[in-house]
Amino acid sequence: MRNLFALLAGSLFGAGLHISGMTDTTKVQGWLDIFGAWDPTLAFVMGGAIIPMAIAWQLARIRKSPLVGGTFPPPSEPRIGRNLVIGSVLFGIGWGLAGMCPGPAIASITYGGPGVIVFIAAMLAGMWLAPRMRSYLDSAVPAE
Repeated sequence: MRNLFALLAGSLFGAGLHISGMTDTTKVQGWLDIFGAWDPTLAFVMGGAIIPMAIAWQLARIRKSPLVGGTFPPPSEPRIGRNLVIGSVLFGIGWGLAGMCPGPAIASITYGGPGVIVFIAAMLAGMWLAPRMRSYLDSAVPAE
């Protein structure tokens, strides 16, 4: 049952990305081009995602467990640290250069062409490399 709900949620998310145009890299790059041909439509997509998510967070505070079983994940670290800043910068650079992020890339994998395949391959390589680099850096930097 849990996998069925995950499939439905993922399908709804992908359809929403496609319908809103967020799988179109030129639309995303237009959002980032604030000094040129700026396209504000991504703000409406973000608002359309943030509002229901804020409601879901409030409902999660009331419930003791998720509807489909399991437990709620613990709250994320509220502190802004080095990992968050570095990750955000890398994400933003990739988003600006490629015009897509992981969700739209996966939503457009069947029709996006070779650029999407290259993006997803690079994303998977980064996901594989990141924990190894963090482990290496943590072991190379002496503790204070």
